[in-house]
Amino acid sequence: MDNKQHWEQVYTTKASDSVSWFQEHADQSLRLIHNTRLGKDAAIIDVGGGTSRLVDDLVAEGYTDLTVFDLSSTALAVARQRLGKHADIVHWIEGDITRAKFPMNRFVIWHDRAVFHFLTDPADRHAYVERVLSSVRPGGHVIVATFAEDGPEKCSGLPVMRYQPEALHAVFGDTFQLIEHEKEAHHTPFGTVQQFVYCYCRKR
Repeated sequence: MDNKQHWEQVYTTKASDSVSWFQEHADQSLRLIHNTRLGKDAAIIDVGGGTSRLVDDLVAEGYTDLTVFDLSSTALAVARQRLGKHADIVHWIEGDITRAKFPMNRFVIWHDRAVFHFLTDPADRHAYVERVLSSVRPGGHVIVATFAEDGPEKCSGLPVMRYQPEALHAVFGDTFQLIEHEKEAHHTPFGTVQQFVYCYCRKR
């Protein structure tokens, strides 16, 4: 089973609020987005947004240039249905982030919670960073959250990478200035705790 088939099966067989990464509200992500102090017209992409409810809160707060990108068409359909008439505010893109083609300097905020740690192949990590480099404007903001060094070794049956903040920043390189980092003890819907690390960088 390839990656796309895997994630289509996950979102076909599990309710969006019963997957381990579910958050009623993505409070850490929202706080970091607010910390950019950008206007509500800021171009934001949520990579691997899937069924995440971050987009709901951003729409409710009045943001007007939102893109949700995910490998799973099923996940995007669930999110679109949940948003109802507000779904038309959002750009929905299905694709593989290591092969995606975005317009140059399209985004001013790149957000990813729980995609990057699935990239266990160095070539895939390099391809991901290349997408960030080309599609985020100079001075733009990059928020990436992965499993921390004491986080799970697998997720959804797949192996993952675990990171300390410095190591995660190092993958992106000196083009990105590390502004802040923090850990999050994420409580899953089934009562376990997963340690995440968030890195917030600015593209030089």
